[in-house]
Amino acid sequence: MDLFNDEADSTVNVLPKDGIVNYYGSILPLPEASHYLQRLLAIVPWRPDEAFIFGKHYITKRKVAWYADEPYEYRYSNISKRALEWIPELLELRARVMQYTGERFNSCLLNLYPTGNEGMAWHSDDEKDLKKDGAIASLSLGATRKFAFRHKQTKETVSVMLPHGSLLVMKGTTQTYWLHRLPPTKRVTQPRINLTFRTMVR
Repeated sequence: MDLFNDEADSTVNVLPKDGIVNYYGSILPLPEASHYLQRLLAIVPWRPDEAFIFGKHYITKRKVAWYADEPYEYRYSNISKRALEWIPELLELRARVMQYTGERFNSCLLNLYPTGNEGMAWHSDDEKDLKKDGAIASLSLGATRKFAFRHKQTKETVSVMLPHGSLLVMKGTTQTYWLHRLPPTKRVTQPRINLTFRTMVR
């Protein structure tokens, strides 16, 4: 099922069962979203992401950066990352996201997809470092991309288009029952930054 709603209702659950995903639509005016996109492209110390999978070391064209209230260590794909100190732009965006969602977040993982050729495979954000069933807020800047969900048992799929400045929040049992991914596409030639605000636990 594809959802292409221009007018978002954040009270509606995108998922049919076993989780909660609220889509808020664009929460940033276009000039403001473009300002943050250009600033983050310029000032964030982007690095290619890495993963060890079945003993092999992979380096992706997708680039990442991670910020948090404290120098937390975050481990995924058998790689550990230590958080950077917040920059003003991210603190501003975090405040905006918390205002809309009513949730609190102590960290942000940023992903930079230079073109549509880069995506993310099916996965769940269920690492032990994350608050179980906690909210994960995904703020999109740049190129519009499809974001897809697949139920782990029934294989049912749902997808949402995420345009410039839009906000999507996953919470509840979403990570337990659903996988998600960012499918690659040759139709997109512009960059996209995805900011995922999260809650880390010690």
